[in-house]
Amino acid sequence: MLLEHIAFNVPEPAAAATWYVTHLEMRVVRSQTVSPFGHFLVDSAGRSVVEFYNNPGDAVPDLRAVHPLRHHVAFLTDDIAADWARLIAAGAQAVDEIVTTPAGDRLVFMRDPWGLPLQLVQRTKPLM
Repeated sequence: MLLEHIAFNVPEPAAAATWYVTHLEMRVVRSQTVSPFGHFLVDSAGRSVVEFYNNPGDAVPDLRAVHPLRHHVAFLTDDIAADWARLIAAGAQAVDEIVTTPAGDRLVFMRDPWGLPLQLVQRTKPLM
């Protein structure tokens, strides 16, 4: 089995999709213009898909109340400091400062403009 996508019920799915396309090098592979207004975005490698939608069948969760250690969406970067600063300037919110793990990986948590926890990761050795 293959993981097809991860989905998030957000208040403004079209705006979230636009932000991720503009600032995180994703591209839209499918959009719905009727409820639940799903927007499927694939990463720059064409491997991972995220869906942003708004379905009134359940309340939009308070993403700002979720600690990033509970769940987050991680993006691999070659320049964590530059991307962190760029995303903050684009409306993301800092959660903490960049840290280096014992393995030498560099990590930082932030939130997108809707509160979804994000992590930037600069690895010394790729996961795959």
